[in-house]
Amino acid sequence: MTDRQKLVLATRNHGKIRELRVILGESGLDVDLVGADDYPEVPDVKETGVTFAENALLKAHALAKATGLPAVADDSGLCVDVLGGAPGIFSARWAGRHGDDIANLELLLGQLSDIAQEHRAAHFACAAALALPDGTERVVEGRMPGSLAFAPRGANGFGYDPILIVEDDTRTAAELTPEEKNAISHRGKAFRGLAVVVGELLGG
Repeated sequence: MTDRQKLVLATRNHGKIRELRVILGESGLDVDLVGADDYPEVPDVKETGVTFAENALLKAHALAKATGLPAVADDSGLCVDVLGGAPGIFSARWAGRHGDDIANLELLLGQLSDIAQEHRAAHFACAAALALPDGTERVVEGRMPGSLAFAPRGANGFGYDPILIVEDDTRTAAELTPEEKNAISHRGKAFRGLAVVVGELLGG
């Protein structure tokens, strides 16, 4: 394969790499997708943007510049209507420490404990970005709408999945099977949209 057919994803999460490989394959694209672990000398990028799209682009451009390859990155989080869209880009560190899912859930549920069900609308949002070494960039965004439960339910997924009741369903995202979730998730929608862009810009 040529360098133009190789694509690097800005993540060390092997589950996310597998997910995008499946989506690219389903889109008919023959690209060689690798993760950031293949380039250990490239440091992680600080997410200093103020939107999901800005953070995704920061990571994609940094990886494209460092590797000389087309790069994909995403940023995502939970947006709660009554909180004006928060936690938003701060979702992973809402309780103060990055990646403490239990603390984040407990803090958010505590903040919303007096909010009635009809006012608990929320959605997951994801921005997926493609950056080429020449500076070309594209962003595709996806949403997974729903409302917030009063207590966590379900053992699948991660992050805020146990408290987002999926729109037109009675289950939380953590009660869906991985296949059900991927079919409707914010990240799945964003990556499927980005696959179209990859095909347009890189071929395959």
